[in-house]
Amino acid sequence: MQTSRRGRLLTTVGALGITALVLSGCATSTGDTGDKVGDSGGGGDVVVGTTDKIVSLDPAGSYDNGSFAVMNQIYPFLLNSKYGTAEVSPDIAESAEFTAPTEYTVKLKSGLKFANGNDLTSSDVKFTFDRMLKIADPNGPSSLLNNLASVATPDETTVVFTLKNGNDQIWPLILSSPAGPIVDEDVFSPDKVTSDDDIVKGKAFAGQYTIDSYKVNELVSYKPNPDYKGSLGAAENTSVQAKYYADASNLKLAIGNGDIDVAFRSLSATDVEDLGKNDKVKVVDGPGGEIRYITFNIDTMPFGVKTSDADAAKSLAVRQAMADLIDRAAVAKDVYKDTYSPLYSYVPEGMPGATTPLKDLYGDGNGAPDADKAAKTLADAGVQTPVTLNLQYNGDHYGPSSGDEYAAYKTQLEKGGLFKVNLQQTEWVQYSKDRTADVYPMYQLGWFPDYSDADNYLSPFFMTENFLANHYDNKAVNDAIVKEQTETDQAARLDQIGQIQEMVAKDLSTLPILQGKQVAIVGKDVKGTTLDASFKFRYAPLTK
Repeated sequence: MQTSRRGRLLTTVGALGITALVLSGCATSTGDTGDKVGDSGGGGDVVVGTTDKIVSLDPAGSYDNGSFAVMNQIYPFLLNSKYGTAEVSPDIAESAEFTAPTEYTVKLKSGLKFANGNDLTSSDVKFTFDRMLKIADPNGPSSLLNNLASVATPDETTVVFTLKNGNDQIWPLILSSPAGPIVDEDVFSPDKVTSDDDIVKGKAFAGQYTIDSYKVNELVSYKPNPDYKGSLGAAENTSVQAKYYADASNLKLAIGNGDIDVAFRSLSATDVEDLGKNDKVKVVDGPGGEIRYITFNIDTMPFGVKTSDADAAKSLAVRQAMADLIDRAAVAKDVYKDTYSPLYSYVPEGMPGATTPLKDLYGDGNGAPDADKAAKTLADAGVQTPVTLNLQYNGDHYGPSSGDEYAAYKTQLEKGGLFKVNLQQTEWVQYSKDRTADVYPMYQLGWFPDYSDADNYLSPFFMTENFLANHYDNKAVNDAIVKEQTETDQAARLDQIGQIQEMVAKDLSTLPILQGKQVAIVGKDVKGTTLDASFKFRYAPLTK
């Protein structure tokens, strides 16, 4: 998601791929909706199924696909990306531009209202960003606002963001990200995460939809919002129901039986392969950028900062040896049937600025594992083997193949007797809380980008105040990220992004393993774009 302005670096996704499987039963395409506004279309009632989970409807309290999929429907953004593009432009804003190197000024459209009748003014915008920084929930996206110094409201339709560092190339994208949904100051708490029930009861919606009824992680019913004045236009359908399934097998059965019109996140590679053979199904490719990786808690992993045998050199050696042993290509082929591909950096292949430092530094130097090198790395650091690794993963949020994926890692890591791996699985809602509370020494995470720029694979992970909350802190890396964010020369910025990847590859606070595609399965008689270059899953274009 990007927008143009003086000195702004524009990037597009290029070779990254999202796959949409289009099922014969209830789904097709309406084409570009342009800037159309007004009443919703007569496009019927659409039913969407998912295994994703909602952590919170409060933008300050969640930073995950399941929650953001809801937020994209019900909240407005100052800037947003129109269908089919990654470039951001004003949504409920009339205009948005840098008026000084450290000042970004937004003019709101007049007459904006929430579904409860409350006026949406600059005061709500200031409230939105001030509360997110104040709450700073470990599961929220407040780390995206690291560069925000203050918010001023000269009048009811003007908002001035003062930034700590000038010429921020990323700020317009941040306003369209999970840090950007605008909330109602009369409904949301200023200093704590607001409950889903209070949000729904308060009708604090000003996006394309309102929520008509809500049972968390069971069923959400949406109605088009007739008062939405943003750039995306009115919803094409008359309603959407989102059904939440406990596992992928039930989701596959529902879409196969025609009980739902769209299945989005997450089906196993085998399910996708089976459905691809169905004459009612077709596969549609689009842009994407999902990555899967292991996160290390620098405090609690073996030899971590707060362990009884803390030793930074040994801790790093453990991470390096793990990187030497992981066979990405085998997992991509055997577990995911090549719907994922090996990832040798932090920025996925195809994204401008991506490099492959992990291929050069670890394993055999060509992407394959090297057990002898792993053994030498541990021995040189004085690490006695086998080292016990407690590795956590999640099967409902990251898909049913996660069990096979992490069983494969266990086998790879235990080869040669260097490690003994204990695998454990936790359901997503609890998992998302535990991981930021130092419960897991190392654990699975995945990432789907907030905006199509390499920075989104760096700043949320490696700045001192980062989303992972894994206690990684390297001032040189932090300063380098700030530098690339404010670099106006495109070639220089891409070079800086490459240097950052080299730096974090040596630190290994996370271990990237795979990059892949998003998959949606859509009924044949349903029309509308569900996955596009914005990385946002949209309900509004769907009709049948």
